[in-house]
Parts: sequence; structure tokens; C-alpha cells
Amino acid sequence: MKIRIGQGIDFHRLETGLELWLGGILIPSEKGCVAHSDGDVLIHAICDGLLGAAGLRDIGYYFPDSSDDFKDIDSKILLERTFSLIRKNRYNIINLDCTVCLENPRISPFIPEMKETIAALLSTDPENVAIKATTTEKLGFTGREEGIMALAVVLISQT
Repeated sequence: MKIRIGQGIDFHRLETGLELWLGGILIPSEKGCVAHSDGDVLIHAICDGLLGAAGLRDIGYYFPDSSDDFKDIDSKILLERTFSLIRKNRYNIINLDCTVCLENPRISPFIPEMKETIAALLSTDPENVAIKATTTEKLGFTGREEGIMALAVVLISQT
């Protein structure tokens, strides 16, 4: 069995009056992500991690923000398409370990639903999806509530 690891990271600026999509669900928030798609940084980081683990190119190559095809697209669709790309090479998910950095809102209550949503899209068990949240203790752009960041590390196997 071939095992591979990948890492993904994504950032988005936050602005008042926009929706905040995270892990495939809508989070109640005064601010949301400025983005070409729905701006789901967690799903975007997972996509990049999966693509990297499979030795493929980054999310921007497959789903460019210069294309109207992806304008306002639901990031769950991007994750489904990414999973399809790695499945073509017979890769399966072993596990994901993700971290979201933002000051507000607190997302801990939403993590179980995010895990269920992501696991369903990746044909794996929710126990294989770890999502953690942290602040930056008021430091940097996330601390000033100007943006959000997500990191994902994924482990895949080839059958």
C-alpha cells in the first residue's frame, strides 16, 4: 500500500455583511469571506492538501478564480471534484487534521456538523476528520478580525 501526506493552507479577507461558510456549513457571523467562490477556507485547505498528497497541482489550477464557472460556487462541489480527481488514481482518505484560525465567531459548537459534512463528501467516517479552532490571541490579521486562515494535513493511501 502506498501512503502519502499532503498539506493545504488558505486565507481570506473578512468583511461585514458577507456569509461565513466553513467546513461546508453556514456559520452565523457578522463578517464573511471575500472570495470568488463561497470562500470556505477550510474546504479550500483540504482540497489543496488532497491535491498535494496525490502529487497533483493546486486548487487554483483546477478551479481558477479567473473563471466564471467557479463564481460563487459552493466549495462542497470543489471538494467533491477534488476527491474525484484523487480517486482516479485510486487514493482513499486515511485521515485529515485541520486547524481554523480566527478570533470571532467561536466555531467550536459547529465542529461536529462540519466533520459530518466533510466526511460524507470524502466517503470516510467522521472520526477520520479532525477539526480544531484557535485564535491568534489578537495578533496579526486574524487577531484584528481582518481575515481567516485554515490549515489541513491529509493522509491518503493508494489501493
